[in-house]
Amino acid sequence: MITVVGIGADGWDGLAEPGRRALRDARVILGAERQLALLPADLSADRRPWPSPMADVVDQVAAGALGDVTVLASGNPMLHGIGATLARKAGADQVQVIQHPSSFALACARMGWAEHEAELVSVVARPPETVGAALQRGRRVVALVTGTDGAAGVARVLMAHGCGDSPLTVLEHLGGPDERRTDLAARDAADHVADPLHVVAFTVTGGPGHPRTPGLPDDAYINDGQLTKRHVRALTVVALGPLPGEHLWDVGAGAGSIAIEWLRAEPTVTATAIESVVGRAEHINANALALGVPQLTVVTGGAPAAFDGLPVPDVIFIGGGITGDGLLEAAWEALRPGGRVVANTVTLEGEHVVMRARERWGGTLTRIGLAHAEPVGGFTGWRPQRPVVQWAAVKEPGS
Repeated sequence: MITVVGIGADGWDGLAEPGRRALRDARVILGAERQLALLPADLSADRRPWPSPMADVVDQVAAGALGDVTVLASGNPMLHGIGATLARKAGADQVQVIQHPSSFALACARMGWAEHEAELVSVVARPPETVGAALQRGRRVVALVTGTDGAAGVARVLMAHGCGDSPLTVLEHLGGPDERRTDLAARDAADHVADPLHVVAFTVTGGPGHPRTPGLPDDAYINDGQLTKRHVRALTVVALGPLPGEHLWDVGAGAGSIAIEWLRAEPTVTATAIESVVGRAEHINANALALGVPQLTVVTGGAPAAFDGLPVPDVIFIGGGITGDGLLEAAWEALRPGGRVVANTVTLEGEHVVMRARERWGGTLTRIGLAHAEPVGGFTGWRPQRPVVQWAAVKEPGS
């Protein structure tokens, strides 16, 4: 059995009796050196600090190779913590979790914020640009950070997005005897040095305020013209319909806009963007970072050869190269049973491919026609956008 005990900056004094009892009864206690130092000297357990990297020992603990183990976790073990990792690897029935208030809960309490009205963003082991997806005006954000420059990194991202006036609070050693609060504007925190044990709370002020709904402005993306335009992009993400935990392949990704807005729409999904042109792949990485989804995986290579070794997709979008020899067939074969595919095309040759796909695998065909009002001399007229034909289908088991 694995027992995970949440512990705060207040150490032993802040533990309730169930946590204390678990630590008194423990044979082996695993934790960060900082956490182990918070325990009283008279505990009989063998104290073992996590190595760096810790992945191998985590796997050993999950597999039961170390026998019964008690693991210390910062705050709530199930909120971006080791408890969730061990439950996933070992099975929930093999893990007993003894909760402690999370740094998120403590930060909201200090700020006077209702937890359900604030957003938690972890930039631990992630670039600070991860907060970019949450930068809508008026949003309250608590960011989990690491290192003495954690707050500074977040502040620099806010400034880069035009949110330098946002009120920002650095909360150090939450719940402990050395707790400290520093309030300042984001622009004044760009060089702030904090204790390594801190979180950042801020309310977004200013900036472009890109929503999470699909259809960001076209100028939000660095591109060379290979970009699914705004209104078609919104309809496409709706057709893809991101659901919790799903993985998307964005094939012929161009500027990466479909994969990026897929990730922004649902926080639990993942995506791989596949693009054969090196310069465009670089644009995808830059766009993903700027729009707060640096977790997007970018694969540079031509489809379908680039499919080899990729995670099995739940959903596939084909935005480029649909007329390529064998591409659509390879994508359909790779798709898991019950998965979904959406393909857009603007050429007659592409229309022929998706019409044959519909005959073979079913699904729907939709023709998207848009026009934009533009000056015509001293008047205004409609300029049609090139129509897009969209094929959408579900892979029925056995098909």
